[in-house]
Amino acid sequence: MNAIEIKSLKKKYSSGQEALKGIDLIIPKGSFFGLLGPNGAGKTTTIGILTGLINKTSGSALVMNYDVVKNYRNSRQLIGLSPQEINLDVFFSIREILIFHAGYYGLDKKSAKTNTDKILNRLGLYHKRNSKARELSGGMKRRVQIAKALVHDPPIIILDEPTAGVDIELRHLLWKYLIAINKRGKTILLTTHYIEEAEKLCNEIAIINDGEIIASGNTQSIIKEASNSTIEIKVKNTQKINLNSSIKYEINNNTLYIKSNDVHKEIVNIILKLEKQTSIQDIKIRAGTLEDAFLKLTNNNE
Repeated sequence: MNAIEIKSLKKKYSSGQEALKGIDLIIPKGSFFGLLGPNGAGKTTTIGILTGLINKTSGSALVMNYDVVKNYRNSRQLIGLSPQEINLDVFFSIREILIFHAGYYGLDKKSAKTNTDKILNRLGLYHKRNSKARELSGGMKRRVQIAKALVHDPPIIILDEPTAGVDIELRHLLWKYLIAINKRGKTILLTTHYIEEAEKLCNEIAIINDGEIIASGNTQSIIKEASNSTIEIKVKNTQKINLNSSIKYEINNNTLYIKSNDVHKEIVNIILKLEKQTSIQDIKIRAGTLEDAFLKLTNNNE
């Protein structure tokens, strides 16, 4: 069973804007899945449909085999959502907010209190349990937002820009915690504009652009297919350099910058050619990154 299955999902607003143009997406159970895309690509619309905040135009979306429209009670109970916008009740303490939120999902008062205290401890919030939202820093509010998504212990957690605007220390704390709960079997769907965050955390990703999925699959496979590594070779003299025309390279300050989509296969031949023409002084390899792949696939690279 997959955690989420989306088929031919479309969303067209009354203004005529097509936010989703018939996307297909499968998120395996237990995966740490990244949904990436530029602003306005359709990420939040997709999440809104999965969680019942936005009505779809056509297509289908299943959460653990429950249709998000026909079986909305079942599907929504399986999801914990941390939305991009922080929305906390200003009249109650943080602990009360979480207890109430757990109750919305059917937890009895005892279980709600137990879960709340456990989450507050794990996210470093217990000492703030009696504080109101307005008394918290932006980073603390973001932690509470994530705590709300976790307090009813759902199998699927959706995090929309969870580390936006937080400091590096908190970001790493959240990364560590999310990796831990994913290893315990939680399915996590993450949207983020921090591409290095997705590369570090997500074993699978989908890239959405202008309402369409343009790449989906294993993170490292997408990086390998859509981005090139760079081989940097510093030589003694570049005047007599003549490589095969199929090899793309630039020369700057006696260093060759060679683009390669299969470094291990090509580097030996390149070195053998260069050794016949000049003396090699240094070799460095810069592996392709998810950011490289993202820019190439979304056509944002110049």
